[in-house]
Amino acid sequence: MTENSYPFKKIEPKWQKFWRKIGLFKMDPRSPKTKYYCLMMFPYPSSALHVGHGRNYIIGDVVARFMMMRGFNVLTPMGWDAFGLPAENAAIKDGIHPKTSSLRNITRMKKQLDAWGTGYDWSREVTSCLPDYYKWTQWIFLKLYEKGLAYKKKAAVNWCPSCQTILANEQVIEGRCWRCDNQVTEKVLEQWFFKITAYAQRLLDDLSKLKEWPQRVRTMQQNWIGRSEGVRIDFPLEGEDKALSCFTTRVDTIYGATYMVLAAEHPDIEKLIEGAPNRDDILAFVEKVRKQNIASRATAEIEKEGIFTGRYVINPVNNRQIPLWIANYVLMEYGTGAVMAVPAHDQRDFEFAKKYNLPIEVVIDNPNEALNAQTMRGAYVDEGVMVNSAQFDGLDNRQAMEKIADFMEKKKIGQRTVHYRLRDWLISRQRYWGAPIPIIYCEHCGQVPVNEKDLPVLLPEKVEFRPHGESPLKQARAFVNTTCPKCKAKARRETDTMDTFVDSSWYYLRYLSPKDKNRPFEREIVNKWLPVDQYIGGVEHAILHLLYSRFITKVFYDLGLVDFDEPFKRLFTQGMIIKSGAKMSKSKGNVVSPDELIAKYGADTVRLYTLFIGPPEKDAEWNDRGVEGAWRFLNRVWRLIKQPNVAEGKKNDWLKRKTHLTIKKVTEDIEREFHFNTAISAIMELVNEIYKAQDEGVDAVAREEALEATVILLSPFVPHMAEEMWQLLGKKNSIFELPWPSYDKEAIQAEEVLIVVQINGRVRAKITVPYDITEEDLKEQVLHNEKVTTWIKEKPVKKFLIVPRKLVSIVL
Repeated sequence: MTENSYPFKKIEPKWQKFWRKIGLFKMDPRSPKTKYYCLMMFPYPSSALHVGHGRNYIIGDVVARFMMMRGFNVLTPMGWDAFGLPAENAAIKDGIHPKTSSLRNITRMKKQLDAWGTGYDWSREVTSCLPDYYKWTQWIFLKLYEKGLAYKKKAAVNWCPSCQTILANEQVIEGRCWRCDNQVTEKVLEQWFFKITAYAQRLLDDLSKLKEWPQRVRTMQQNWIGRSEGVRIDFPLEGEDKALSCFTTRVDTIYGATYMVLAAEHPDIEKLIEGAPNRDDILAFVEKVRKQNIASRATAEIEKEGIFTGRYVINPVNNRQIPLWIANYVLMEYGTGAVMAVPAHDQRDFEFAKKYNLPIEVVIDNPNEALNAQTMRGAYVDEGVMVNSAQFDGLDNRQAMEKIADFMEKKKIGQRTVHYRLRDWLISRQRYWGAPIPIIYCEHCGQVPVNEKDLPVLLPEKVEFRPHGESPLKQARAFVNTTCPKCKAKARRETDTMDTFVDSSWYYLRYLSPKDKNRPFEREIVNKWLPVDQYIGGVEHAILHLLYSRFITKVFYDLGLVDFDEPFKRLFTQGMIIKSGAKMSKSKGNVVSPDELIAKYGADTVRLYTLFIGPPEKDAEWNDRGVEGAWRFLNRVWRLIKQPNVAEGKKNDWLKRKTHLTIKKVTEDIEREFHFNTAISAIMELVNEIYKAQDEGVDAVAREEALEATVILLSPFVPHMAEEMWQLLGKKNSIFELPWPSYDKEAIQAEEVLIVVQINGRVRAKITVPYDITEEDLKEQVLHNEKVTTWIKEKPVKKFLIVPRKLVSIVL
């Protein structure tokens, strides 16, 4: 740091105070300008922000400032996803109440956001753990309950032993808890669900509307919804007037089904094994499998394990008796939890059959070489010709699929159906820190929803909130004991709380009327401002938050509450900033705090490096030396602006051209793909050209135009410094009240220069090329020039030397 360094400690607080004073980020609802809703995913207030978090908010701030200067009425609000596991676990770790912890962290994080220079309309702030917000989260639950989209049932659920709560399927990543990364097991519990499966096809179909979402995210949602077309087949239980149903996409293999296998979580197991002599062994096996890692059970490599139930089912197409097994490689979440096993044509079934000496029967033959079930070393899974399949023998197996499905429907032993991988959204949590579920249980009336006029159901504060396997609210008698809204008899409240993703599924609507006490949002206003024009956040929310928000928006649309059925028009998912090759976390000891860097270099330096580190959609490694490089560049610009008048020289058309090319480049890089790193690189090149022009002598008009363009183009990236430099250039208003510059098409027309081509020291050709041609393009043009190729012929080029804009020297 020197006396002539950019004095950020004085300048940055000055401009932050100024922006607050003039309400730069306060949206004017009466403005005639076109609306632009720029939204960053709101954070969990579980700890201080690090530089990795900053990427999301800095990107959003750049977009908001840019769109202001493009003439839009910009809405850029901020709030806090303050309920749920992240906040509660942080509070437990610090030994304080979650409310105290969350509100304390919110205060700290707001200061950090301000220090970064990120601007928001704070008059619209929402906090999901406060009653004025979660009242409406509970209201949404009631609306879904009225429509039959919220229900309670007993089910096998994902259980995190560390967090002591259940998790939705979407919150289990490769068999581990999304929050603590510990192994997840299964439990059978009675839980609340939202019926997202009722919207499966619409959620899938409407992905085609999201043309401005990353293809990667759309594909992830498509795969998660997982639509499959196939046949549902009933296998009668021997000796009973009942059947087990299975879903298959390979009905062409039905004649090769030699056993049926159930998932350990199948709800009928206990009834099926009543009276079985090895009942205890079966139940012990089931319990063992349920404790196994779900993700590993789904892999092809898992060691297949099973147990025979002692029961048989009947293959309906040939009336063969086949044994009923339970195995670890079948999961309840796929199909019906019952699988017709065809070992000749499914590798997992083949391995299981070999291990337990079960029959293998070929029903699709290799057209090139007949298969022998006795000598097969693996399942045959390719296309082929039907064999051992009654009247369908000789058909191509693809043709047979349709004909067998027709046959089964005619005989009423199977039915074409569509299956989705998606399961209903499990919203119950056995934790304290969440919105109470507004349901009351009465001995006389059963489940009774809380009256809307009695919302919110307040979360009691004096509760022992540390997890112990069941909801802490069960111990809060004053909360639990209540009266039935219908018959006024004694009753009890539901003690589970809602998943935090319910809170975040609708917050983008609340920003439009955050203080409204009579409704969650004002329909007329949200219809004007939604869908969100630009949504920015991490790809880790591709399935969780983004899918849930799409579902809730479609429910609102069906209820007539909104006129749109997709919440986010354009989505940008930024990559992570990593340190030492890993995601930043306190446990890894690789967190980089922005506070120290801002104190040393200023917010604009941290912003610039964060944006320059690489393509924003990709992960990037943080390097402290890169921060120093950003600092040096900003000081170079600062000296350029502070420099006294320089000696005038000849007219610089090339500097004017470079200025307008840079305006074009930066504008396109921000507008199209958020390539801030290449936009900043273009500005750096312009700064170099200005210095070069000053060294050679520059006319005042070209220099002034280049300097003003540099400051304006830098303004979304380094706003404090840009405001100050704008004043140093003699300007009065805030730079963000200016229109974004447009480039002069005539000015960027390429000048041409004459290049002399020497071969082995003698002039052999002269070619005219654009002034700013790249060395790569110049080399290509030279080597394809007719005169040059005549002299080179097939001789190898030893050297290819370029003197920019003057000479090419080739040595053969």
